[in-house]
Amino acid sequence: MGFKKKDNQNYYTPIRRAILNHGLIEPGDKVAIGMSGGKDSTSLLYFLDRVKRDRRLGFDFDIVPISLDMAFGMDIKPMEEFVASLGYELEVVPTNISTVVFDIKKERSPCSLCAKLRRGILNKRAKELGCNKLALGHHLDDAIETFFMNFLFHGKMASFDPITYLSNVDLTVIRPLIYLEEKDIIKLVKREELPVIFNPCPVDKKTKREEVKGVVSTLSETYPDIRQKFVQGMEQGSMDNFWVKSFKTEDKN
Repeated sequence: MGFKKKDNQNYYTPIRRAILNHGLIEPGDKVAIGMSGGKDSTSLLYFLDRVKRDRRLGFDFDIVPISLDMAFGMDIKPMEEFVASLGYELEVVPTNISTVVFDIKKERSPCSLCAKLRRGILNKRAKELGCNKLALGHHLDDAIETFFMNFLFHGKMASFDPITYLSNVDLTVIRPLIYLEEKDIIKLVKREELPVIFNPCPVDKKTKREEVKGVVSTLSETYPDIRQKFVQGMEQGSMDNFWVKSFKTEDKN
């Protein structure tokens, strides 16, 4: 797998900055990586393996790739071979998530339940394998899309955090790709010919997130730096800028 001159600028410097800015990885951490077979989680393993091998953080940490078998009948052999090529063994966890979501519950909007079930099983297995961190492949576009989804559908001004401690399972979720744009990840996947497994989920590309992705894409045509402005706003913003109610009032009219 190659290394280009601008890879530090485009990939490794932003990843290292995210890790150090938010304390995502520390000496001796055992980091599980949630592997779905998609471009984002595959890239995450690719990047963190390089960061570990080159000791770009100045200390060592362990990597444990984990994948959930969603019972969709996916051929995960390309992912297993890729993981093995980097010197790891893919931990595959069998589940019946697709059966529960689509056959038993018959969810019309299945993404929320599916995500909840996946998180629970992934967190549990990561802890069983002795991991104290779980790395997910969410990137900058995911973060800004989540912000707009919360705003448009729930009236909330929020996105996910680069790091979240889950006290109920004593596990810390981290997102080392938080400063990377999706288009740059796509470029690397194509260049390095990283394996990407087709997602057989029946609602793939048919969700509200896909709608919001289009909104962000349209906005970026007029405001090309919208993603970086989003990072600036999230990291420099203050609750002082919001309308925080200090007491409740009752309209008696």
